[in-house]
Amino acid sequence: MAPNASPRPPRSRTLWLLLALPYAGLLFPQLYARNTPALFGFPFFYWYQLGWVLLTAVLLGLYYRLTKADS
Repeated sequence: MAPNASPRPPRSRTLWLLLALPYAGLLFPQLYARNTPALFGFPFFYWYQLGWVLLTAVLLGLYYRLTKADS
């Protein structure tokens, strides 16, 4: 490494933001605690949370793949 080059943090230190997305999306239930719009008869509250469960699984898989490549 050149003496003037700043060390880059490992990718896993910046990828933690992927893990913060589900937390931020579900942090304020008053934003999504409502009945409409319904999807297949399910109130918004339930399918919004289920959507975050599925999205969180995808984000965790992506995080795992990207951090595994660093090691």
